[in-house]
Amino acid sequence: MTSIGQDGRRADVELRVPADSAYASVLRTTTAGLAARLDFPIDDIEDLRIAVSEASAMVLPAAAGDADLTCQFFMSPGSLTVSVGVEVDAPVDPRYDSFAWTVLATLATDASADSSNGRFTVSVTMAPGQTDGR
Repeated sequence: MTSIGQDGRRADVELRVPADSAYASVLRTTTAGLAARLDFPIDDIEDLRIAVSEASAMVLPAAAGDADLTCQFFMSPGSLTVSVGVEVDAPVDPRYDSFAWTVLATLATDASADSSNGRFTVSVTMAPGQTDGR
């Protein structure tokens, strides 16, 4: 099965773990490893790890009972996009006024949320040295 992201691209890496916060550390570790492979500076790697944690914290409460937490990684020269999503029973209204969203918007170069087709997905993009919050 080929995993296609919201922008129509195939994910370079995809992880699927149970929709439980205990597995968020797997996503953070994988994120750090891929960002390091793209030669991200240490500070940006840590910012991206935090952003992925916050994205997970946003989507996990909305997960359907038997859902998996899916994380797709889209690697490009000079940027990494991470999409964290779960299957949901009903559409979710993203909380753009939440602490988690504030952290995402501050740390990432770009952040977006989508609730369609039975999924709730939060995506963050980081381009080293180009965050809006600094």
